[in-house]
Amino acid sequence: MRFDDRFLEELKGRVRPSDVIGRTVKLRRQGREYAGLSPFTKEKTPSFFVNDDKGFFHCFASGKHGDVIAFLQETERLTFVEAVERLAGEAGLSLPAVDRQAARQDARRAQLVDWLEMAATWFEARLRGVDGVAARAYLAGRGVPDSIWSQFRVGFAPSDRTALKDYLVAKGAMPADLVAAGLLIAPDDGGAAYDRFRDRIMFPITDARGRVISFGGRAMDPRQRAKYLNGPETATFSKGRVLYGWTDARALLAGSDVGLIVVEGYLDVIACQRVGVAAVAAMGTALTDAQMTTLWRLHAEPTLCFDGDRAGQAAAGRAIDNALPLLRPGRSFRFAMLADGQDPDDILRQHGADQLNAQLRATAPFVRVLFDRERRAEPLDTPERRAGLRSRLRALAAAIPDRDLAQAYRDDLLSMFEALRPRRGQSAAGDLEGATAEALAAAVAMRRAGDGIEALLALPADAVDDAAAHRFDLYARIDEIESQMQAMRAALRAVEDFEQFKALKVERDGLKRQVRDLPQPHEGVA
Repeated sequence: MRFDDRFLEELKGRVRPSDVIGRTVKLRRQGREYAGLSPFTKEKTPSFFVNDDKGFFHCFASGKHGDVIAFLQETERLTFVEAVERLAGEAGLSLPAVDRQAARQDARRAQLVDWLEMAATWFEARLRGVDGVAARAYLAGRGVPDSIWSQFRVGFAPSDRTALKDYLVAKGAMPADLVAAGLLIAPDDGGAAYDRFRDRIMFPITDARGRVISFGGRAMDPRQRAKYLNGPETATFSKGRVLYGWTDARALLAGSDVGLIVVEGYLDVIACQRVGVAAVAAMGTALTDAQMTTLWRLHAEPTLCFDGDRAGQAAAGRAIDNALPLLRPGRSFRFAMLADGQDPDDILRQHGADQLNAQLRATAPFVRVLFDRERRAEPLDTPERRAGLRSRLRALAAAIPDRDLAQAYRDDLLSMFEALRPRRGQSAAGDLEGATAEALAAAVAMRRAGDGIEALLALPADAVDDAAAHRFDLYARIDEIESQMQAMRAALRAVEDFEQFKALKVERDGLKRQVRDLPQPHEGVA
């Protein structure tokens, strides 16, 4: 959508910058200007000024300068069009239509949004009514109290086949419009349309302006084939372009010290956002190109959060494949693999907000997770397999379009490859060339017993396979954590220190469980 200068000037004339900016920045009048602490940097003395007469803000701390549209783009990561639409809506100014067809499409979408908004309100009321007893109990068990239902507009769709349809038709809706909005299903045999969502806890999905554009529903009946059900593709909703929780995450990001987090479910988003973490979800699908681009508009390195189990590793692998061709300098992802197969909702309920934040801060860079995935793909017990890993690493680096970044990935991946195992005739503990058969047998015995990193350090080069290398990595991290814990024991003064100590202990215990779960290494030496 294009906006001419006359429209933009009229829009700016209808909104006072100090009113819009004053919602997020505490301003105090100083003569003809307003002053406040910079929203872009941490400071104690105000260096941020807003001038209504001239229609701009200026931040001396960061050097940022612009009008009220630019302020929304900077602080809420809105696009230019989104910022203009937001301000126009607040000012009661109609947006110019590009052409008649576009105007008709906009009017159609607005009509559908009206019905979706009305449905959201109806779902909210059902959750609080007699229909919602079981749903309320489920939410309470998941640690979602009624005090936050309104914040996230959580609702409930009763099991009646046409309850929502009957309500909205009585309000003037045409069944065909409700089908177009994704609220009803029209049978192929031409029968009467019926409610899409039944006996489900409902989560409204909103656009960048906070308008309801679809729903996701969590089945109450465990026998339901689809545990989670999203609305279909409609004129208002495209699943591959929308992220659940996006609007609130933008507002939370400025005050979050863990960055932007991508989780796997609605309740995970709610759990994170309740404690101030800027989190979004892709609604059960792998991240699309459009969603990744949207994430990068908000943060240079969002963190993809997965369960630490095998399913979580598989999901991380799919994310790697989708993201690799889109990487650019200053545009990547980090990964947080949560311990014990838990998700953020579990961690918050069982261990609290500090533990959740600690695990979300324990991230690995994209290149490390990529290498670990390839290293685990097969044993490295033959020259052919080791050569295959090297070849795959080169090919993966070459998939990155930016030449400089591709070369940097190639260098890092091959460096990790070379560090996988000691040079021939040496171990990490020193030169063991010519070691006796008895010494080699003792090393293998220690390895089989799992006595720790010392056992692995004693192995000769030919005995270090992929499983041993992985075990070595786990032991090395355990030793690193225990060193940190030992250093912290003498200096535990604040609650924050204790929570960090507990987080390290949880991570260490999880790694030890991973070691115990690894298959026993071979008894012989190759």
